[in-house]
Amino acid sequence: MLPAKLSRYSAVAKLFLKNRALLAASGFDPIPGAPGDVGPDKEAEQLACDLEKLGPTFVKLGQVLSTRSDLLPPAYLDALSRLQDSVDPVPAPDIMQVIEDDLGVRVSKAFSDFDPEPIAAASLGQVHRATLRDGRPVAVKVQRPDITEQVKADLDVLDEIAAFVDQHTQAGRRYEFQPMIREFRKALMIELDYKQEASHLKTLGRNLSEFQRIVVPSPVEGYVSTRVLTMDYVRGTKVTKLNPVTLVEIDPEGLGEEVIRAYLHQILIDGFFHADPHPGNVFITDDGRIALLDLGMVGHTTPQMQDHLLKLLIAVSENKAEDVAELIIRISQRSKDFDAVEFRRRIGQLLALRNNRGLGDINVGKTMIELSQHAADSGLFVPPELTMLGKTLLQLDEVGKVLDPHFNPNESVRRNVGQLMSQRMLKEATQGSVIGSALEMKNFLQNVPARLSHLLDAMANSDVEMRIKWSDAKMIVESIEKVANRITAGVVLAALIIGAALLVRVETEFQIMGYPGLAMIFFLAAGFGGFWLVISTFIRDHRTRKKSPRRLKMTE
Repeated sequence: MLPAKLSRYSAVAKLFLKNRALLAASGFDPIPGAPGDVGPDKEAEQLACDLEKLGPTFVKLGQVLSTRSDLLPPAYLDALSRLQDSVDPVPAPDIMQVIEDDLGVRVSKAFSDFDPEPIAAASLGQVHRATLRDGRPVAVKVQRPDITEQVKADLDVLDEIAAFVDQHTQAGRRYEFQPMIREFRKALMIELDYKQEASHLKTLGRNLSEFQRIVVPSPVEGYVSTRVLTMDYVRGTKVTKLNPVTLVEIDPEGLGEEVIRAYLHQILIDGFFHADPHPGNVFITDDGRIALLDLGMVGHTTPQMQDHLLKLLIAVSENKAEDVAELIIRISQRSKDFDAVEFRRRIGQLLALRNNRGLGDINVGKTMIELSQHAADSGLFVPPELTMLGKTLLQLDEVGKVLDPHFNPNESVRRNVGQLMSQRMLKEATQGSVIGSALEMKNFLQNVPARLSHLLDAMANSDVEMRIKWSDAKMIVESIEKVANRITAGVVLAALIIGAALLVRVETEFQIMGYPGLAMIFFLAAGFGGFWLVISTFIRDHRTRKKSPRRLKMTE
């Protein structure tokens, strides 16, 4: 066991050294120095190839990393999102042994016909055609022998490396890789349990039952185990292998619209969705429908996150930069280096550039991924659901373009967001939520008379108290002092005027312009004082108005 572990450590170390440019960009470079002259696109493709060579655990890790725009540059996200795990098939006798061990019956007894040649082979398992005893054609997905033990060993190595990086590097302390690896372990263990995938097939088929042109194969009861999944066989062709004649016969534009609607419904209404809709997992059936295959990778969104993503999708489609920036800030975690002003500026520029292009050249999925990247560059930790939504829409754009080069998936998104909002409102208005709201309203109305009576009694008895925060109290005291000073000055000036008016009647030898001198002095003092009071009032009020927005802006 130890030599095998050391071998994996060595392989991972070589992977790190070959991708030093990526490590340096992430803040962790074990060997200082220039990373090399290779372009980022070639480096990203090389990383994808290296992960494929390391086996299924690292292929799945790369697919997960393709949704983390806060960790990787755009070129790497693009390369990793195209990772495929096609490998040489396992010999048929070994596969049949797995079936017999798990189902507890000989293959010849379980199936009237079993094709030893697989129709697809991946790193975790492979798929064979078969026929049940009742004549029903099925596809049998069988896990590779001993693959679970290999994956667990790789995960242990990754966990130990992540723990070391978290403790000894700045990037590790910032991103905390070990919790990511542990979440990755949970997801991969679920993917290795074919009973879970059978449950996913049932759930997705039930959720998409209203979409007449979407097909999800159903699992066959009694023929499912942890390592064996038997499901309906879907006769059709991969989207990538369609010919022009077939496309004309299946109404590609209507089919593309149905796919967009189905995926938006999964993500924003059901909260459970097929997380890997690349063209290789999308089939066109012989009767012109879309079949969604390989539900090993699924995603989940909470009701609150669904609301945020739906609002964000609407804001992006309408080019409302302020709303987009505010929503992303609300759903993300902020680092100490987060610059809100710079982030809002970047979002404004991105959507302004998007608005200047024609609608047909806009890709909503790509825009969502770019939003995630700008957020990460500005110091925000965006939730993976945001990047996953962008990645899913980007893959659907590829599927739509294959079906119909003139089909505009982004127009389809804009057409369907309003309907999705209505569906979310109807979903939330369930019988339980309505009853709960009614009970809360009943309790509120019952308590209103008693609380109102108590308030009126307190006011009558002078028992009402008002509490003011110190920051607000200081401002109130200053305002009261200003008012008191102005009233006092006004009273003094009024007294001078009244005194001067009374002294006018007193004859004295000291005169000014033929009037009693003391009375004239009082009049002049009152005039200058009144002029000064008016001017100072306007000046101070103007200064106060100029300072108020700044104070408010600082407290926001």
